[in-house]
Amino acid sequence: MIPIYISNLIYDACPQFISVQFECDVINSDYNKLLWLEIESFINEFRKHNKIKDINKFAPILATRNTYKKLGKEPNRYRPSGEALRRRILKGVELYKINTLVDAVNLISLKTGYSIGGFDASLIQGSLKLGVGQKDEKFEAIARGFLNIEFLPVYRDAVGGIGTPTSDEERTKINNNTNKLLMLLNAYSGNEGLDDAIEYSKSILEKYTNATNMKIRKIERK
Repeated sequence: MIPIYISNLIYDACPQFISVQFECDVINSDYNKLLWLEIESFINEFRKHNKIKDINKFAPILATRNTYKKLGKEPNRYRPSGEALRRRILKGVELYKINTLVDAVNLISLKTGYSIGGFDASLIQGSLKLGVGQKDEKFEAIARGFLNIEFLPVYRDAVGGIGTPTSDEERTKINNNTNKLLMLLNAYSGNEGLDDAIEYSKSILEKYTNATNMKIRKIERK
């Protein structure tokens, strides 16, 4: 598996932080009808039982927002992706259909509330380290252009940043030819409910992307 290291800057802001690393072989496609039936079913149920004002009370989202504040980032301006996805569907805005891998990662994030990064593992250069973004650090967010990642948690490889809880980077993003997936589930809320989220993630990847040779590990403070 790709070596991943966590900076003490992250643990100082969030001692209970756990990064869950998934690596597997996958088969991607433009669109999966059964996956979208499951996504739409989840969205319909979620809209029935949730309101926008309650989103930030959910433990994985609340903990991520609190970590942003401790690092010096305003979470209402730079929303964690798990929060942004839930807000989007409660506002009645449709989710983008990207490709099956990205759509599956989005479903996992919606269901669990965690901010999750999905990457083409073959595009990662060397090991990864989760640290804190610097002023004027280069980061081209997917479909957003330059993103100010100062004070954001950011995974970096040998070339530069690849992912934050708010957005991932263009350079290492999943594409239609991706056949080796790296998925990082960011648990700023610690272990509570995490094992269920891991099992759900595994089942979705196996069901819709034919994931094989899956390796999963938790990276946490010793």
